[in-house]
Amino acid sequence: MSTTKVTIALVEDHALFRNMMADMINGLDGYEVVLQAAHGQEYVHLAQGAQVAVAVVDLHMPVMDGFETIRWIREHQPSTRALALTFERTEEAMVRALRAGACGFLLKDVSKQVFRHALEQVALLGHYHDEEMNSQLVPTTDLARRYTAAREEALSRITEREIEFIRYVCDERELTYSQIADYMNVTDRTVDGYREALFRKIAVKSKAGLVIFAFKWGIVRAGSNESRRD
Repeated sequence: MSTTKVTIALVEDHALFRNMMADMINGLDGYEVVLQAAHGQEYVHLAQGAQVAVAVVDLHMPVMDGFETIRWIREHQPSTRALALTFERTEEAMVRALRAGACGFLLKDVSKQVFRHALEQVALLGHYHDEEMNSQLVPTTDLARRYTAAREEALSRITEREIEFIRYVCDERELTYSQIADYMNVTDRTVDGYREALFRKIAVKSKAGLVIFAFKWGIVRAGSNESRRD
């Protein structure tokens, strides 16, 4: 009996590394690399009509970089989930990738086990965050159940108005706090209050921390612009 495999696209400018990833993925049960591209522009050309479940996208490529490629996937292939891949260990790169529409952020030097787990999370849950990793993999049903329970607990701490504030923080336009106050029809001081309360409640220290929290717990889905009001 044949089983349907999760289809993977690799968008990576270093051919040797890309081919090694392809060999590794094709050696995993349930996954198949169906498309390889050296940069975003080539992916756009090759992806026409292709059925891609997960696109693993290097952030730093010539011609059309990963941020632009992920944004294109969000706009033109909403059923494809993009997993950002990079050597850059910065919060800024992670936030930019998430705002562009990435479902997760993966470092290039991770183990095969972590790489597979990331693919599994993106395919099953629609997102990947490395702090959810365990040293051993767990059944996907347990993974989904644990995530749902943890999400409910995390969101029980914050109000609807604070959720609205977080969504504006995640807006791709990178709104200032003063602009957010205008959108929410409140004073700057009220927005400052939302920010400080959230910093305490969810133990983050920056706007980037709020963005990561929002994508981790589905307050803003990867690739969405829920808060936008033009």
